[in-house]
Amino acid sequence: GAAPAPRYEVVVIGGGHAGTEAAAAAARGGARTLLLTHRIGTIGEMSCNPSFGGIGKGHLMREVDALDGLCGRICDRSGVHYKVLNRCKGPAVWGLRAQIDRGRYKENMQKEILNTPLLTVHEASVEDLLLTEPEPDHPGKCRVAGVVLGDGSTIHAGSVILTTGTFLRGMIFIGLEMHPAGRLGDQPAIGLAQTLEKLGFAVGRLKTGTPPRLAKDTIDFSGLEERAADNPPVPFSFLSEAVWIKPEDQLSCYLTRTTLNAQQIIRDNLHLNNHIRETTRGPRYCPSLESKVLRFPNREHQVWLEPEGLESNVIYPQGMSMTLPPELQEQVIKSVPGLEKAKILQPGYGVQYDFLDPRQLTASLESRLVQCLFFAGQINGTTGYEEAAAQGVIAGINACLRVHGKPPFIVSRTEGYIGVLIDDLTTLGTSEPYRMFTSRVEFRMSLRPDNADARLTHRGFEEAGCVSQQRYEQAVKMKAALEDGIATLKSLQFSISKWSQLIPEVPISSSRRSAYDILQYPEANMEVLARAVPEPLGKLAQWRELAARLKIEAAYEWCVVSQQQEIEEVRRDEALRLPEDLDYFAIDASLSAEVREKLDSNRPQTIGAVSRIPGITPAAIVNLLRFVKTNHQKTEKLKALPQTGNLFTDKTHAGCIRSSSGCVLWQCQGVEQRCRMCRS
Repeated sequence: GAAPAPRYEVVVIGGGHAGTEAAAAAARGGARTLLLTHRIGTIGEMSCNPSFGGIGKGHLMREVDALDGLCGRICDRSGVHYKVLNRCKGPAVWGLRAQIDRGRYKENMQKEILNTPLLTVHEASVEDLLLTEPEPDHPGKCRVAGVVLGDGSTIHAGSVILTTGTFLRGMIFIGLEMHPAGRLGDQPAIGLAQTLEKLGFAVGRLKTGTPPRLAKDTIDFSGLEERAADNPPVPFSFLSEAVWIKPEDQLSCYLTRTTLNAQQIIRDNLHLNNHIRETTRGPRYCPSLESKVLRFPNREHQVWLEPEGLESNVIYPQGMSMTLPPELQEQVIKSVPGLEKAKILQPGYGVQYDFLDPRQLTASLESRLVQCLFFAGQINGTTGYEEAAAQGVIAGINACLRVHGKPPFIVSRTEGYIGVLIDDLTTLGTSEPYRMFTSRVEFRMSLRPDNADARLTHRGFEEAGCVSQQRYEQAVKMKAALEDGIATLKSLQFSISKWSQLIPEVPISSSRRSAYDILQYPEANMEVLARAVPEPLGKLAQWRELAARLKIEAAYEWCVVSQQQEIEEVRRDEALRLPEDLDYFAIDASLSAEVREKLDSNRPQTIGAVSRIPGITPAAIVNLLRFVKTNHQKTEKLKALPQTGNLFTDKTHAGCIRSSSGCVLWQCQGVEQRCRMCRS
């Protein structure tokens, strides 16, 4: 007979930034994992910009790294220009960013993925999903049991993660030409898109674009504004003491601007551009040059000339994404100062693709419609490598936990930018490509890049099993050193006059007496304090990373303390969970028909998530909260009653509450009773 189909615990479809993080996270968690990709050679491909990080995005990378993700460490081994953005503001909103050598990044990522224990990589296209009967104790019409490959063979799996990026019915646009592709030179995923639609998933359409690539040796940099990299460069990973490149060997970026001549060329030729038509939503915060010309006329627009690698002759003109015919793109390029003689190596193009409404997912990124099916990356409506990587690591962790029968690993809005990203997507959905910003985060002072390990590494080790012993021990060591350092600084107290004598360069203007209080002044740091009081502060100042973190902890102490009460209130709301199969049209709560419809379509998992749905009134939240608390109290009373046989009955009483799983709750002669279908 035919050989049985191979079986893996987790199968990941797609080898982009979400897929690689998902596959590695599942394997680190102990799951036998298979990564399926069209071409192994494209694993780690940076399809668009040659950079990682930025404002908000750098936070995501630090959090992915704290969960032992890959991208931070790979960037520390592949960057050619490291820069911390937003330095003019506080450390809570600094944005770690780096220009990356495309070739090195891809090479290093492939080396990592192909040498990860428990992870197998195969080249194959996926055309369909294997489905089976659902588990009775979870919502969903069916359960995924594996995948069907392009050659008709099958692979069985406990969980499947879809990270198809722009490949779901992807279509590339250049001028009036269009052809099916998920990326220039790669075929789209058609069969999978049709399967998801047949299953009843709500599917939308989004678009994005990429600029033309230019030959470095044809650009005149002499009159352009140079931006040098940081010295010393700041690594992304908590495991990296330094990045791979010497500070003096880093490459510079250059700034130029578009002209009104470029605007005129674009305006005169809009009829030759299919992609610009507003039938499909594009990225608000990374728009095409055509969109900027239409939205902000008669302006010069910034163009950053970014290197694509240490030995590469390719320049990426950030800010010049366009989909005009190639000959017109050349005219636009030559109208820009410094680019008058620039040669185009590859024209810019646009991509339109299917995405799934992320409100169809739980906070673990598992689908509500199909059990054990997870989604991560651009398929959920996001844009950017960092957003994809963040979703990938969470989907990988949870797919692994799911097959091992363990509770999901959820990062809340109070714990990380990853939590904000996923909560925004699964609660609010999106109608345009979603990008992470610091402004989306309520508790920015607590969720800083410097303390991502303190927030997430312990949980990743204990609950998710995805963090290595080495990383865990390093995080424990740093946490202990911080606690000891803060205690030492607080115990060291002098009079104001004594401090003024010791550190005259710091203008002390209040009754602060401890060294920790003094550290809160902008002019003070651990080096200044150690010179004034060598014993016991000298040792603290010698550990550079510890000294920097002590300064940040001191600076934000009052903010964090004042935010703590708000955080606890949010956590209390998040702890009030709503039944996954609750029938909002049947519950006995004072809710309008409109509110019931919104709750039914969004399926919030907690009262906190309810409060973030547009159109849900404060009164509706209070009434739903009352219902949840009352039901919780009744359930607790029921559990306290002796579980005798006559307490249960098969008879369904009039006026009972029936949920979609068939569970029935009613009152009979003053005693609450449940049907035999559910005794929880």
